[in-house]
Amino acid sequence: MTDTKQAPTTVSNIGVVMFTVADQDAALAFYTEKLGFELRGDTRFGENDEMRWLEVAPPGSRARLALNPPMYDKPGGSSIGVETKDVLGEHARLSAIGGIDLDAEPMRTPGAPLMFMLRDPDGNTVVVVEEPAA
Repeated sequence: MTDTKQAPTTVSNIGVVMFTVADQDAALAFYTEKLGFELRGDTRFGENDEMRWLEVAPPGSRARLALNPPMYDKPGGSSIGVETKDVLGEHARLSAIGGIDLDAEPMRTPGAPLMFMLRDPDGNTVVVVEEPAA
């Protein structure tokens, strides 16, 4: 139900998705060296630079993935979906690299796009989905 008295949102983009990770350096290596993402930001902050804001993203993506240490609990348990025009090719590429926990093959489900899932070393899930036709 829409409340017509409420002003429309000023939010225009999903910019950053956040994963909790046990080791930011290990996560950075996984996403850049295994998945081919690029480093978008690595900034220290806090009174003594004890905290770190780390962002990666697929080349050309506007949205970024922040790799954060856990705030209250253990790492992992989050998920994101990323898109590609070539799900089979990306699955083959990642399979050839090795050392990645990914589904044995992409899923073909009626009514859903072709997709497969992979898990990072902390248990976060990346769903690789076929990009919708324009």
